[in-house]
Amino acid sequence: MASIALSAGMRQSLSALQTITDQQQTQQLRLATGKKVNSAIDNPVSYFTASGLSNRASDLSSLLDSIGQATKVLDAAAKGIEALTKLVQSAQGSARQALQSTSTTNKIIGTPGGLTAATTLTSAAGGSFTAGKIIKVNGTAVLTVAAGSTMQNLVDGINTNTTLNPTGSAQKIQASLDSNGNLNVEALDGSALAITTDDAASTLSTVFGSSTTLSYGAATTNTTRKDLAAQFDALRTQMDQLAADSGYNGTNLLDSSSLKVQFNEKNTSSVTISGVKFNAAGLGVTASTNNFQSDKDINDALTNLTSGLTKLRSQASTFGANLSVVQTRQDFTNAMVDTLNTGADSLVLADQNEEAAKLVTLNTRQQLANTALSLANQSQQGVLRLF
Repeated sequence: MASIALSAGMRQSLSALQTITDQQQTQQLRLATGKKVNSAIDNPVSYFTASGLSNRASDLSSLLDSIGQATKVLDAAAKGIEALTKLVQSAQGSARQALQSTSTTNKIIGTPGGLTAATTLTSAAGGSFTAGKIIKVNGTAVLTVAAGSTMQNLVDGINTNTTLNPTGSAQKIQASLDSNGNLNVEALDGSALAITTDDAASTLSTVFGSSTTLSYGAATTNTTRKDLAAQFDALRTQMDQLAADSGYNGTNLLDSSSLKVQFNEKNTSSVTISGVKFNAAGLGVTASTNNFQSDKDINDALTNLTSGLTKLRSQASTFGANLSVVQTRQDFTNAMVDTLNTGADSLVLADQNEEAAKLVTLNTRQQLANTALSLANQSQQGVLRLF
């Protein structure tokens, strides 16, 4: 097929039109996408740099979701501690109310004073027991007196006797030396209490002052204390249930779970938050003993509750510090994502006003090129006038 010859003017005009059309397509793409760099061909350095910044921003945005969930886990634990604190305080109220009701337990209280743990039982102050004699509580031998037996031996003999105080059960019979140097023995559960010896009766009377009545039947149960003990145990059950319900999305920091929060896309920055076991047992709040019939059991419960409150307040402070760290990193990550996206946009986004102005200019040039092509074609048509 023979080639068709075009004049130089027409070729130049056609070339200009093709160039303008290409430029128009580029400007139209920039206006449509809002970007001046749409592929690596446009600007390799800007394209790949912006891609790297955008990818990191995307990775950090994904981490923001998990960081946000971590704050919810900590918030749930904090609310759990707040509620547990109220329950512990309510239990304190029950115990203190029980303490205001008079104890009815049997007590044998010494009155001579001046006894110490080292006072020997064979001395005048200790009752002048005869070596070899046996001291019994409720018919159970607690100590065979020897030459060097002391008040502390008698106290230990009563408190550690597994018949009187079975292993694994709450203590039922307690002996102690009070601050005035008196030997006191109490049936903590309200049971009968009798102290006897095969020595002369006056031997025990010396230890317990002028008292010669060392045998009592079962005490009348203080129903007020018993009811308050049941109330105390009900609150303790609520502590267990509340601690178990303080989780979020399967993680419970009050039930020994731990939480790891990742702060960057390479996992080189993170924090691990260790959980605690804050049910009643974990707080050291044991069940009521002996239906709170003795002051000792109530005071022991109050001591445990005070210790539990200290644990709760300390852990609340720890979780608060952890939450502050996580929220700070959350704010930082949000700011970093904005910075990365802004940096990426500055490399690839187009100035819409400028690109629109360029397109208008190209359209004008296209019209001028068409006019030039028309003029060049008219010079060719002049040949036809010769015929």
